[in-house]
Amino acid sequence: MASSLARLGVALPRARPRAAARVLPPGRWDAAALGASRRAALNVGRCQIHSDVKVAPTSDLKNEDSSSKNWRIKMLYDGDCPLCMREVNMLRERNKSYGAIKFVDISSKDYSPDDNQGLDYETVMGRIHAILSDGTVVTDVEAFRRLYEEVGLGWVYAVTKYEPVATMANAVYGVWAKYRMQITGRPPLEEIMVSRKAAGECKDDKVCKM
Repeated sequence: MASSLARLGVALPRARPRAAARVLPPGRWDAAALGASRRAALNVGRCQIHSDVKVAPTSDLKNEDSSSKNWRIKMLYDGDCPLCMREVNMLRERNKSYGAIKFVDISSKDYSPDDNQGLDYETVMGRIHAILSDGTVVTDVEAFRRLYEEVGLGWVYAVTKYEPVATMANAVYGVWAKYRMQITGRPPLEEIMVSRKAAGECKDDKVCKM
């Protein structure tokens, strides 16, 4: 039957051969396969990176300055003064065991004279101020003495309770207070006041910048 059809010129249907697997020469890669492999590698890398990152737990500890409820004395300090901050940090560390001092940074934009016996920034920048829990304002060496007493270091300034040591100590501190801006490499208080006023009047950061 097949030979008869062949003689009649009728071709028998032939099964199409399967396409041979594409074999690429060494050193060449299929672009699609390469792209897929790269994407897979990147995904693995991302997973690895995210799995290796340790997210620090959210601290539920509040700022000790704002959470002080049973403070006995409030210290108004200049947070922009590097030398002042050494003493503040020492007192803050001691205060962890006493909880008697509330620290208030007068350089903070949130500082409010209304909350601190009406003491404005310029006044407090002139010399050290502290406020007792009954509202009494103390300054100069007496402020330091009161602060140190509250954290068990009263002996440091004990001698300043008596004359003529008290007068001499206040005189020495007065010189330091007068020149502390120069000593710490900062501009005069007048320039700082102008800058703070300009910053307070600047409503649009894109238009008005210090």
